[in-house]
Amino acid sequence: MVLSPRLTPFLEGWRAGRPLVVLTAYDAWQARLVELAGADLLLVGDSLGNVEQGRDSTANVTLDQMVYHTRMAARGRKSIPIVADLPLHSYDDPEAALESSKLLMAAGADAVKFEGTPPGIAEALLGAGIPVMGHLGLLPQTATDFKVRGKDAAEAAQIAAQARALAGAGCFSVVLECIPTDLGQTITQGAGIPTIGIGAGSGTSGQVLVFHDVLTLVEGRKAKFVPRGYTNVGAVIQETLHSWAEHVRGGVYPSDAESYH
Repeated sequence: MVLSPRLTPFLEGWRAGRPLVVLTAYDAWQARLVELAGADLLLVGDSLGNVEQGRDSTANVTLDQMVYHTRMAARGRKSIPIVADLPLHSYDDPEAALESSKLLMAAGADAVKFEGTPPGIAEALLGAGIPVMGHLGLLPQTATDFKVRGKDAAEAAQIAAQARALAGAGCFSVVLECIPTDLGQTITQGAGIPTIGIGAGSGTSGQVLVFHDVLTLVEGRKAKFVPRGYTNVGAVIQETLHSWAEHVRGGVYPSDAESYH
């Protein structure tokens, strides 16, 4: 497997011990903002089902939608690597996974990500030269309850074994979602590849968050790992739009300076 040159700085940063920064993006301007912010990697996540489509789940996101959003994000980036999610049922078997991944790579992805350890999927993709990022712990595509995984010894051992298996197969990185801090650190110490945490504590190689969560662009209940100390960009946008609407109603906009003669 030959990694995209765009992935080289990501891995070099990990080898140098620098904490890795990953953010989601779903269109060109979001991708550009993420790159300008200095992120190491951009994830076109099927979380778009939640934050772009307003759904309660990622389960209904289609492959066509993932291809579309990957293509849009690729138009906005200059050099940052893109990982695109394989949506639910696009990798039900190795043949389907390969065909789905080829479409995402053609749309501009440098690697693909899937959830869990379905038999033969990683091997099929890696054998075809497609870089793979794993995703363990809480698996949003199939989860029936959104709670921390790996709190009991048996499940923790299973997740750690899955991480070793993905690394052994040749995956270049793995996302660890909603697991105890000590488990995240243990997996990171033994994986031999970068671990990217989301609700997995500070002992992972890096962190990933959803673009909309960092900026408070969506309403509703927030997961514990979503930061609350940054600027509420959603409120700023709402205030700005309200001000413009009032200016229209009050005859302030458009002014003479904003009109053609």
